[in-house]
Amino acid sequence: MSHARSYELFINGKWRAGSSRATSPVINPATEKVFASVAAATVSDLDEALASAERSRRAWSSRPAKERGDLLVAAAGILAAKVRDAAKDLSEEQGKTFPEATGEYARAVETLEWNGTHAVGLSAPIPLGLNRMIFPEPLGVVAAFTPWNYPAVLIARKLAPALAAGCPVILKGAEETPSAAVHIVEAFRQAGIPDGVVNLVFGVPVQISRHLLSSSIVKVLTFTGSTEVGKQLAALAANNLQRCILELGGHSPVIVCEDADLARAVPAISEYKFECAGQSCNAPSRILVARPLYKEFLSRMTEAARKIKIGLPDDPGTEMGPMANARRIEAMQRLTKDAVERGARIEVGGARLDRPGFYWPPTLLTGVPKDAKVLHDEPFGPILTVAPFDTIEEAIEEANATEYGLAAYFFTGTAEVKRALISGLSAGALSVNYLKGVSADAPYGGVKQSGYGYEGGEQGVRSFQNLKLVNGFASFG
Repeated sequence: MSHARSYELFINGKWRAGSSRATSPVINPATEKVFASVAAATVSDLDEALASAERSRRAWSSRPAKERGDLLVAAAGILAAKVRDAAKDLSEEQGKTFPEATGEYARAVETLEWNGTHAVGLSAPIPLGLNRMIFPEPLGVVAAFTPWNYPAVLIARKLAPALAAGCPVILKGAEETPSAAVHIVEAFRQAGIPDGVVNLVFGVPVQISRHLLSSSIVKVLTFTGSTEVGKQLAALAANNLQRCILELGGHSPVIVCEDADLARAVPAISEYKFECAGQSCNAPSRILVARPLYKEFLSRMTEAARKIKIGLPDDPGTEMGPMANARRIEAMQRLTKDAVERGARIEVGGARLDRPGFYWPPTLLTGVPKDAKVLHDEPFGPILTVAPFDTIEEAIEEANATEYGLAAYFFTGTAEVKRALISGLSAGALSVNYLKGVSADAPYGGVKQSGYGYEGGEQGVRSFQNLKLVNGFASFG
């Protein structure tokens, strides 16, 4: 395994440096200091990863689904046993609190287990009746690209279903948060994954994506990240007609209806929004409140945001750590400045904290005009806009008034209103009277500019399968 504070590549069953010996720094966002390095793959390293994945493909795809599933479950157990150490590493390099990092690894373990226990059923032939069968078959080598915000759970959501389906994977981990990829891949190595079935590379993202997707060896692209980069990768994948699963940006609304329970809604929104300093594509970013509740909601939400304790991620009292990098601070400054210049009011927060580290406080904006960038660009940080509405139809129109459609949330106890919101909101997932993230057993995907394809559940495994239709099956043999 790669040594502590020096993260390596994993190619053809071995941990090693990149062939050029080049590395890039890993920065602690709470101190802004370099504390580790990560290897950078060269073109020859990528070619070796492609070759090793292709060599392993036939044996892995023909391996009984039960054995593939058992290996996933074994890797889950190995990962579960080292969650504390892995979470500490993740917290240090990403900035999320230790409880947040621990919770993320728990979800990663759950994802490996779920896909492992369902590998047999999701690889079994499917009878259609009338003498027809569908035979699920693995599509082939997968190129998986994962971001820095939730690296452990998103790596698990890409590796687990692909491996359960019988596909080898070349994983491009996030250079800013390399430890999650290293810990998870090492768990697979210890579980006995055959050489070449899982390869891990880091390096220059554009170079890696162009090289991997230019290869006809790669049959599937799975990516979580920004809409802009997702479109670029999809364009590259088009040359070889590689199947794409893209979970892209979000700009999630929360609709607080007139009958909402504010004692329930406010803490639920606050807790979910400011987890990971708001750096989540399905975190709420626009709150729409029924006008009779608006003043009370704003007062409660402002107080909740003001009370959040910001500090070092390893401090047990910290509720929100720093943002992950300087780019996010710059984005918060740009969006806040633009909104204020257009007439918005800062209710709380609104400026970088004067201390070492990339700290930006929970920020609430009101009176935000419709042309402000914060209502259209994904904030990806601890900024919330709050605005009143008069009718459910108006709320739905405002909620849908972005290019994104990943998640949406609403609070109401009225059945008729629930039905109207469920049918009217354009999003891949809705949550009613609470805010919930992604689970291992359900399909999750976006609409509009939030991507296409599904991760999670049966559909997540099917994303890596060819469903071969066989007619006249009963006449065989």
